[in-house]
Amino acid sequence: MENTLIDTLGKIYNRDLQKLRIEIEAYTDNKTIWTVEGSIKNSGGNLCLHLIGNLNTYICAEFAKNGYIRQRELEFSSKGISKSVLLEMIDKTIVDINLSLEKLKDIDLKADYPHLVFDKKTSIEYLLIHLCTHLTYHLGQINYHRRLLNA
Repeated sequence: MENTLIDTLGKIYNRDLQKLRIEIEAYTDNKTIWTVEGSIKNSGGNLCLHLIGNLNTYICAEFAKNGYIRQRELEFSSKGISKSVLLEMIDKTIVDINLSLEKLKDIDLKADYPHLVFDKKTSIEYLLIHLCTHLTYHLGQINYHRRLLNA
């Protein structure tokens, strides 16, 4: 079986969203998920919401047509959402990411992403790779936040 870029991205998105799930589960309590202290400006909960919002906006709403409407400001201002609700949101995102990637063919990756996201048009391929690295970046922040505050 040929391993395509879409297959590879799917494996990475699934791996890292499962890691996000593990990180959220590992917080000792709901309060700690939402704690900010000193120079820590974003809680693990807000970073989780931001990742879910980002992936749903640029991948799931566009390719799986899941009807997601982003409210970016709430990704950083919402507080106190329970761990179980965050986990449900992650699980739904995993399903919708997989549905989205199933709709794409490798030839689609070279096409322009249909919306302007950055200062100039990019390909679908570029955006999917960017979103993958964005997920990994914030996943590391969540891991660090959790380890600092669970201590």
